Amino acid sequence: MKKKEFYELHAEFCKTFTNPKRIEILDLLRTGEMRVTAIQEKIGESKSHTSLMLSVMRMKGVLKAKRDGANIYYSIADDKIAHACVVMQEALAGMIGKAPRARTIREGR
Repeated sequence: MKKKEFYELHAEFCKTFTNPKRIEILDLLRTGEMRVTAIQEKIGESKSHTSLMLSVMRMKGVLKAKRDGANIYYSIADDKIAHACVVMQEALAGMIGKAPRARTIREGR
């Protein structure tokens, strides 16, 4: 695979994380696998919307699914994905900490 193709693949993979709820799901699953209904309750979304987001993440290779009777359990497909999420959150937290504080209207410009 050429580098340009790899960059395109990387960008496409990262699109999976353009939805804050998907990032929340990834963060939840860092603690271990969960049933769909538990994920749904934690993120406060409808069953259909939660299932759609989980399906997208599974198709992109971010999550894996396991069926046990009527229950479906999701987990992170590769620990490196969870680690990358943590690194991005740490970087963001550092950027927020370094960002100049916005002045309020009372303080003036």
